[in-house]
Order: sequence, then C-alpha cells, then structure tokens
Amino acid sequence: MPARDIYHKVVIDALIADGWTITDDPLFLSYGGQDLYVDLGAERNTIAAEKNGEQIAVEIKSFVSLSVMTDLEKAMGQYFLYETILAEVRPGWLIYLAIPLHIYDSIFAEKFGQAILKRHQLRLIVFDDKKARIAQWIK
Repeated sequence: MPARDIYHKVVIDALIADGWTITDDPLFLSYGGQDLYVDLGAERNTIAAEKNGEQIAVEIKSFVSLSVMTDLEKAMGQYFLYETILAEVRPGWLIYLAIPLHIYDSIFAEKFGQAILKRHQLRLIVFDDKKARIAQWIK
C-alpha cells in the first residue's frame, strides 16, 4: 500500500466537515491485472429526488518536492489514470485532485493553471491546510 500524503488527515477532516462520509482509506481499484490505490473514497447522501448520493475518489497532493512542475505532471498522470479505471470498475464515481489552497493560488489561479483546468476539465478540491476545511470545489 502506498505511503500517505502529509495532508491525508487534513483532507479527511475537511471532507467530513463538508458532510462527506469516508468509505475507503485507501480506495482499492483492480483492473486488467493491475492494482491501484486512490487515497480516499467518499460519499455524500443528498436529499433530492434525482440523486441517491454522490461518490468520489480523492487523490491528495501536497506539492512538496523540489519541482512543482514535476509534482503537477505526476498528479495529472495519476488523475487521468484513476479517472479511466474508475469509469470501468465504479461507474458514476468521480475523481478529484485535492490540493492545498496555497498551491491553487500559485498555480491554478494563474493563467498557466487556468489553461490546464479549462483544457482538461480537472476536478479539484482546494483545501485550507491550516483550518482543515474545504476552500473551494472546482468541477
């Protein structure tokens, strides 16, 4: 099983505070003889006739290596890999990339990051690591 990200507990606390139930820690996926571990699986029950609930997989990224671009490349690779396999083994589940607010502000709020978000329609959970709360959902 892979090592946990430094923000693992913070993201769990933020999701719970936002009304989510953690269902898998980690979320195990197996397909075509390959095993994968997404950091978290979560669900939220909703009160609406057209929805029975939402299920999400969350890949947490801290962006603490020497190269933010290398971290971004790895994060995007994992995101698209998990998105593909989720569609096969857990239809209806959506993948989200959880990133700290300061990383969103330094990369994704800028022109460079906005181009990536627009082009690839990444789903992000932007969290405040100091308050253990979700600052923004980007869908």
